[in-house]
Amino acid sequence: YLGSLALEGILGVPMVYGILGLALFAATYSLYGGLSAVAWTDVIQVFFLVLGGLFTAYLALNVLSDGAGWQAGFGQLMDAAPDRFHMILDRNNPEYTNLPGIWVLIGGLWVANIYYWGFNQYIIQRTLAAKSLKEAQKGIALAAFLKLLIPFIVVIPGIAAYVMVNDPEIMARLGATATTHAPQKPDEAYPWLLQLLPVGMKGIAVAALTAAIVSSLASMLNSTSTIFTMDIYKTYVAPQASDRAIVRTGRIAAAVALVIACVMAPVLGGIDQAFQYIQEYTGVVSPGILAVFVLGLFWRKTTNRGAIVGALASIPVALALKFLTDMPWMHQMGLTALATMAIIVAVSLTTGKGQDDAKGIDLSGGLFKTSATFNISAFVVCIICAVLYALFW
Repeated sequence: YLGSLALEGILGVPMVYGILGLALFAATYSLYGGLSAVAWTDVIQVFFLVLGGLFTAYLALNVLSDGAGWQAGFGQLMDAAPDRFHMILDRNNPEYTNLPGIWVLIGGLWVANIYYWGFNQYIIQRTLAAKSLKEAQKGIALAAFLKLLIPFIVVIPGIAAYVMVNDPEIMARLGATATTHAPQKPDEAYPWLLQLLPVGMKGIAVAALTAAIVSSLASMLNSTSTIFTMDIYKTYVAPQASDRAIVRTGRIAAAVALVIACVMAPVLGGIDQAFQYIQEYTGVVSPGILAVFVLGLFWRKTTNRGAIVGALASIPVALALKFLTDMPWMHQMGLTALATMAIIVAVSLTTGKGQDDAKGIDLSGGLFKTSATFNISAFVVCIICAVLYALFW
């Protein structure tokens, strides 16, 4: 949905055609190229995505200042929308339910973050494919530094688009095309900004964006086929299946998942902010998954039954908090994770009689050993994050 929305906004490709085109491209790319094709494409397209993002930010700020440069544009942006730069919101802010103040730093956001980056097959398949633990840690460190660019290549252009659309003088300066296709909701802002790029850079940005979309789809398809074939098909359906049968089953599972995604994508057209929508609804399952992994890794008394009961119980707990309360979704995720952990502990102590599980994970073998380079990189990232929060509190 998001990919086709971007293509519709930039190139005018109808939503349905965009969905079908991206699906076919991703299917061919994933089913016959595998994770290796995804990895190599990611290496190439991330360079162009960052380059295009930085140029988009520069162009947006330059447009705001009417050609006076990005520094003047940034100053004008700060003056026009100072409230949009606050990272910690007070209770009176209308967006408090999305970013609930200090709880962003000490509450449920950690559930979403650690689940996504630590226990999501879509992400961890990339680190598991590294040739060694040391190389995987290098990739994580690089990803962290790239993540620090997001405020500059996504947030600032988004705020700039907000200021432009609400300033009649700027819109008049941009001309009829920009006014006619002005974004009506947040998800349309970035594609609209890309229309302002010069022809050559616009082509590079669109190509990189399309590659990133297809790469993400291919990664998800690869994850889906892996989970289905290894955790369901080979475990319960055909334990003695040959490698050829497993590959064929994985491709069928990926194709079915892609068809379901194509059918569901147009339904999302009514949502206002897709990212928030994704977080809210993955928040129904992510706290339970996080709780199972955390206790399974760090508490050896965790039993198989405790993990299963906790994971299953987390879903009704999350749904109850979502539909029966009006608390921010981050709070819902945090409370669901805590409740799930309590259930796992109670069931494990009851069924395991307080003994260590015989199949528990042993972390004594230096599994969490990190290199000096990784430690320094992590420290630098933390310092930069702290500085950003201090500047834009």
